[in-house]
Amino acid sequence: MRINNMLHFTENHRYCVYRDFSLSPVDDKMLSLIYQPMIGAVAVAFYRLLAEQVPIDQIGYSAIEQQRNLFLTLGLEPGERGRSVLVQQASKLEAVGLMQTSRLYIPDSDDYLYEYELQAPLSPGEFFRTQHLTLLLRDRIGKFAVLSLQERFFCVEPGDMYGLTYNKENISLPFYEIFELNAHSIDYELEQAIAETAIARQPAMKAGLDEEGKINYADIIIRYPRDSTNRAFVEKLRFDPEGMGILNYVARKYELNVQDVCRLLDEDDVFDPAGGLILDELQHKANLHFRQGKRRKEGREIAYAKAAAVHAESGTGQTPAGHPEEIAVQMEFYVEVPLQFQSKCDAHQYNMMLRNEPYTRLLKTFFPGSVPDNLLDIFEKIDLNYKLPDEVINVLIHYLMTLLTSGKEQRINRNFIDAIASNMLMKQIDSYEKAVQYIRDQANLKEKLSTQQDKSRDNRSRSYASRNAKAKPEIPIVEQTAESPQGVSEEEYAELLKMAEQMKAHKKR
Repeated sequence: MRINNMLHFTENHRYCVYRDFSLSPVDDKMLSLIYQPMIGAVAVAFYRLLAEQVPIDQIGYSAIEQQRNLFLTLGLEPGERGRSVLVQQASKLEAVGLMQTSRLYIPDSDDYLYEYELQAPLSPGEFFRTQHLTLLLRDRIGKFAVLSLQERFFCVEPGDMYGLTYNKENISLPFYEIFELNAHSIDYELEQAIAETAIARQPAMKAGLDEEGKINYADIIIRYPRDSTNRAFVEKLRFDPEGMGILNYVARKYELNVQDVCRLLDEDDVFDPAGGLILDELQHKANLHFRQGKRRKEGREIAYAKAAAVHAESGTGQTPAGHPEEIAVQMEFYVEVPLQFQSKCDAHQYNMMLRNEPYTRLLKTFFPGSVPDNLLDIFEKIDLNYKLPDEVINVLIHYLMTLLTSGKEQRINRNFIDAIASNMLMKQIDSYEKAVQYIRDQANLKEKLSTQQDKSRDNRSRSYASRNAKAKPEIPIVEQTAESPQGVSEEEYAELLKMAEQMKAHKKR
């Protein structure tokens, strides 16, 4: 029985019982000898009490009464403690398949009605063929007691019949060889009367189909404001299983509870004019709520971690005496010492620092003054939200500083660091060795990419030169030699002018 709020399950709430079987002597023996060792005497007494609410010679529903009668009959105190005990006993009955509980919302009284649907105990043969119930009984009373109980429920065959199974022949006669029915005349009045007098039963949720945390209509309507403009549309969801499926899909996708769903349904533009849910708009608003809640949660975690660190320092006043044991680094996972550390420590000391020191102390070694606050905030988020170990964060810091000092990256911003940390988290980098291998793979990948870019750049320049050579062929230039005339003499120049004047006069004619 899933009860999130004990105020929704009290002695003042009403209930009814549904039973469509009768308890036989074999069922009574199963309850006493088999089910009672598994779930306890109080749970079995609760089951028998509910079964007696319907007359023993009838099946169907009991009268609707207050649950106070159940509390008083079982000797439970009508209060929070008694409610918890009753919920616990009902849950045991549900777990072993003796009962299913449903909750019905009544809009007129704005309250709940509980329905206890009883299931018949399993027969001895079915019970001992059910593995999980048999194992539970074995854990409660032991293996040999289970075998002894099984013998008490079965009468063995007489000795004269032992081993004669292969000679067994079925000589029974079927129904239609004895009886004949008038199939040509159908009594519609009889069928209608039987259908009308049958018990009108609402379909109950089958065990196992209802997922944990699933939101139903009753949970929404009891919390939804009565004066909301979308109240009429929300009330239509009671008979709209597709709309409730959309709500549960969105709630599961964006981790929303019932209050969040009610708040979203009260927003504008989530319903169309016909009262149907608009999935795109609902997902958009749910995504905004999810992101805002995620930011608030991250802020609270960071603030709580800072407060806890300050409280620990102020409470102790000194570091604890027992330091954690240092973990050695294998030679194959050594990283190169940056330039600023080569005069201060060797490769062994530097790698031991990366492996065993917290990231806050490592950051101080890279900055002669105080560490910038924005850089601290970035790595606090990686530590508290991504839950990366300190040694992995240290390798990440080493990788970033190496990129800066080598000139491969001009500047490192929040998005760049967050992208690398997210990639490490997705690849499940949770140890120093995996982190070192990751940055080596990244360095090799960058070298391959740069080599490919250089080759493609050379190929482009060569193809450009060849295209230019084909489009613009070289034209030979005639050079002046010593034998070529440098100019004309005055006599030749006068002769040329005279020829030009003669040609001009000839054209005028």
